[in-house]
Amino acid sequence: MSPAAPAAWRYRHQRTIFLWASGLSTAGSFAGITAKGWILLHGSSNPILLALHFGALALPALVFSGAAGVATDRLGCEKVLIRAQWGLVAGASLGAVAIPLLTGAAQVCLLLLSTLVVGVSSSYELTARNKYCALLVEQPEQLAPYLTSFSVVFNVGKLVGPPLGGWLLALSSPTLALTIDATSYLLPIASVLWLLQPNRAAEQRSAGGATASLATAWRECGPTLRHVLRFTALACLVSFFHPGLAALIASQLLGPSPQALGLFTSVLAAGSICGGVLLQRNSEALSQRPGLLLGGCLVLTALAQLGMAASRGLPMSLAMTFLIGAGTACLLSGTNLIGQIGAPMVLRGRMAGLGQIAFLGGGGLSGLLAALLTMRVGLGATFALMGSAGLVLGIRELSRHGGLRLRSA
Repeated sequence: MSPAAPAAWRYRHQRTIFLWASGLSTAGSFAGITAKGWILLHGSSNPILLALHFGALALPALVFSGAAGVATDRLGCEKVLIRAQWGLVAGASLGAVAIPLLTGAAQVCLLLLSTLVVGVSSSYELTARNKYCALLVEQPEQLAPYLTSFSVVFNVGKLVGPPLGGWLLALSSPTLALTIDATSYLLPIASVLWLLQPNRAAEQRSAGGATASLATAWRECGPTLRHVLRFTALACLVSFFHPGLAALIASQLLGPSPQALGLFTSVLAAGSICGGVLLQRNSEALSQRPGLLLGGCLVLTALAQLGMAASRGLPMSLAMTFLIGAGTACLLSGTNLIGQIGAPMVLRGRMAGLGQIAFLGGGGLSGLLAALLTMRVGLGATFALMGSAGLVLGIRELSRHGGLRLRSA
């Protein structure tokens, strides 16, 4: 074998390598998230604390995703990606040391701090990764299916990770689950540093000054993308609370064990995988119809939430959980896909940041809102109220903007 053969093989398969590394990292990450959620629920039985845990993961997007987008477009996506991945390692490591070293309130605080650091780092990592994907494809038409592949791989990791976290909790200790979470982030770092060969010449960076700002990206992205971002924020506010209350929902549906939480999140992930595969196979066509795609996703999610409120049996509840996973996964992945396809290269870092602000920020607030409603009216009524609001919003989007067309960059 010639010395150039391994390099040629890595170049041909670099997109697959990056997908696998990201998927394995995601599985470890969800094992850690499951372990933290169960520890917090077991120690307090307080839905607000669970919502704060998810909020610490999602709400940093409101504060840092804009800066992450600006940094990605100014400094280069690869540089920001590597730095963010090291931040993920550091944040997850805090959670791993919290269990053996601390107890009580101090342990809870360090677990929440760990999740907060991961949330901040994820804002930069997700933003940079979106733009970085464009440097790994050979033809522009390959970008849409490649971006949606990350949704599928992400949700496969989400399917595998929670049962892994649940079994590690049951068979060993939370420390092992959180250690696996921390070490899994080393895989994408190794792939970016040593295995991938991105086309760095294809990247366009923004100049300094006002042209590099988030406000400039908002003005220059066009009315269609601005509408997509506004709608996504509202849609997530009424439909994306299930990650923050996953431990509570699973406890009421299946029981208080960590395996029950793993089963619930796995059913969510299975729905997300099916929705992601459907979106991937139709990514080119659906990305050009943003109103139809996003409005339809919200209607599906809202109907599933209403079904969850009316459900009286476990099979029905799990079926509705599956549909919630499919609807929300396509909503989030679709927003990201539309933003990247519809924006020019020089704006894509900031568009990814704006997308995160819309769906992760809206989701973090949704978890807090749903937790407050649950404490007042109960979980079933919360599903009914949020589902009704989502159904009205989704039908309105389909009727007014179902024919909206995206002009690709």
